[in-house]
Amino acid sequence: MKKFTGLLFPVFFSALAFQAALAQEQKTAFVPLPSVQDFSKGNDGWGFGLGLGIEYETAYEGSDEFGFEPQPAGAVQWRSGDDVFFFAGEALGWRGLRSDTWLFEATVAFDEGREESDSDDGHLDGLGDQDESVELVLQGRRAFDANWRNWLVGRVVTGGDGNLGLFGVGHRFGDQIDGTGSEVNLVAVFHDSEYANRGFGITAAQAAASGLDETTLSGGLRSLGIDYNYRHYINENWQIFGEALFEYYSSEVRDSPIARSNYEAEVGIGFVYIF
Repeated sequence: MKKFTGLLFPVFFSALAFQAALAQEQKTAFVPLPSVQDFSKGNDGWGFGLGLGIEYETAYEGSDEFGFEPQPAGAVQWRSGDDVFFFAGEALGWRGLRSDTWLFEATVAFDEGREESDSDDGHLDGLGDQDESVELVLQGRRAFDANWRNWLVGRVVTGGDGNLGLFGVGHRFGDQIDGTGSEVNLVAVFHDSEYANRGFGITAAQAAASGLDETTLSGGLRSLGIDYNYRHYINENWQIFGEALFEYYSSEVRDSPIARSNYEAEVGIGFVYIF
């Protein structure tokens, strides 16, 4: 789940703010949210963005190990009015804007799963590797006005390994209409028992192989989280972006032997070239 922290990036990027007005005059975003990639430059047709980011993040859900990981960035998009179809790495989807205040999205995404080798300290030894899976992600945002200053957000992730739901509120800083600036979301995350046990459960066979206690979780509250997104045009073609996330687990998740930390966190930065 990524894909949620505080106001780290406005300080770091303040030196670039003098170009914000120029970028705003040149481009109108599909919807003025930094978390929504838009390479259309306000026009219908194809949009291409290609880049690279670096993330510092927990090694796996519940881990107390951190490390750096490079991530591809960008997408191929086709915009037609208030609809955008996109392919972004391991996700293929559609998003649509309705009545200026409703944003819907449907995405088919690929989940690599967890591997024993994700823990350099051997904390996953004996738990086995999880199979890769395909998930359907459905999301909706309801803005309180057409400026997208504040909104409600809901997301459902469903697949062969259970279901996860996210509900929260968001706020956008600044007055840009080109998709740059920053935004923050506060969310509550829920999962069913199948999804919970995929991440934090331990079967009898895994307990025997790993030496960890057998653990079965029920569905319910998974975590409370906050995520922050930043995006800025350096010039006509180059964007710099940043993101940060903090997710604090519920008491049931924290009691799992897999959860060696009470939280998950990540921070990332990257660049995208827009063709």
